[in-house]
Amino acid sequence: MDEVRASSAWVATHSSHVVVDSSGIERVVENMIGSIPKVEWNYEGIHYFDNGPLTVQYLFVLDALNFCFWPDKELTYDNLASGLKTALQNDKSAFDADRLQKYTGPQLRELLKWPRPLPLEDERVRLLHEVGLELEKNFGGKASNLVESCGKSAVKLVALVARHFPGFRDHSVYKGHQIFLYKRAQIFAADLWGAFKGKRYGEFNDIDSITMFADYIVPAVLQQLGVLKYSSNLSSTIETNSEIGSGSEEEVELRACSIYAVEKMRELITAKSGKQVLSVELDLWLWSVGVQSSYLQHHRTLSIYY
Repeated sequence: MDEVRASSAWVATHSSHVVVDSSGIERVVENMIGSIPKVEWNYEGIHYFDNGPLTVQYLFVLDALNFCFWPDKELTYDNLASGLKTALQNDKSAFDADRLQKYTGPQLRELLKWPRPLPLEDERVRLLHEVGLELEKNFGGKASNLVESCGKSAVKLVALVARHFPGFRDHSVYKGHQIFLYKRAQIFAADLWGAFKGKRYGEFNDIDSITMFADYIVPAVLQQLGVLKYSSNLSSTIETNSEIGSGSEEEVELRACSIYAVEKMRELITAKSGKQVLSVELDLWLWSVGVQSSYLQHHRTLSIYY
């Protein structure tokens, strides 16, 4: 995760379209001191949880598919999480490694009870196959074995996921530099930590190493809070719902500057309050603010990474 922090900081100091506003960070942190927001991981009640290996399998499948909802105006993360939960409640073998390798697009839709093709449906199916094949090949078919092999290290888990599952290798080249973001690999570790409340499969001795998860929602919330400032061209692109290319300068800056900004918020909270706060906790709070805001406008990029 040092690579994620360092490369995001590099983007923030060379950014052309997004500025991290230190005075905006100061204002937000001042308002948070004394009441650092705590948001329960499953506050919406939409996730499957049985306190065992099947929950780990569910979360890995969930995070393999957790990207790009916006092209369908009615599809949300909640639909994915609750749809997969219901599918597993109805059939405990639905996410067995051999079955994951065989799903088709229509079968995935049926699993989620979704009435029409999903955005990037072919990619979602490909990633399900990848997860099933690699789990079967190297981890006895079980995501819980993958987690147990990381020795209670979230950093090792992220590295292991990125090494074995190409669909989780979330990085870009920006102005000639390789930038590491790893949104879905990191959120798998965070989901385990949140679901199991830091115990059993969610026990990590370095959960503080995980950064925030650079997606669509959090940058928009940070911009709304005055933490991020956009160029006029980027603002216009987002306001008109125009697509921003995956890997473009604007897209990389939106994501990397969000990581950098949340790290700065975290550092300032600790300096002012003496209390440690995790990037994971700040991300969950920011994301919950965003999904409850009906008028939030986010950038639009077709990507499998978020």
